[in-house]
Amino acid sequence: MIDEHGYRPNVGIILCNRVNQVFWARRCGQDGWQFPQGGVRPQEPVEQAMYRELREEVGLSPAHIEVLGRTRDWLHYDIPDHFRRRNPNSAFRGQKQIWYLLRLIGQDQDVRLNACERPEFDEWRWIEYWSALEHIISFKREVYQRALTELEPLLSSLKTRD
Repeated sequence: MIDEHGYRPNVGIILCNRVNQVFWARRCGQDGWQFPQGGVRPQEPVEQAMYRELREEVGLSPAHIEVLGRTRDWLHYDIPDHFRRRNPNSAFRGQKQIWYLLRLIGQDQDVRLNACERPEFDEWRWIEYWSALEHIISFKREVYQRALTELEPLLSSLKTRD
């Protein structure tokens, strides 16, 4: 499903632990690391897509997490030509994403990268909140910056609550 501007709807997930480190995962068989993300199916509510992607890619259920917030609007990025699948009839140009900030209330051992038939990731670790910007592929960096910036105040307010 591609919108009239060429963007595919997608959800991004920033999963943090109790000390505000974030979940960072390596794509299967690749050197690239990223936050979990995935497409929104036709007629699927965005929040439902987030829970589905969380289950498929990370193996976590709603009982394992607390939703802290989400971005207000869609964040867009274009995928460079050399990363796109070749289809001359496609209007596809990139992704538009709603980003969710989640807190793991379960345990690290609840994470299961093999929860679906075709795993997206083969390794994961916790990293410092802002360090994702140093390691993400360049064409996603601005969207990561915008999502992290918008959602970061939710973590600051938690420090005063805990």
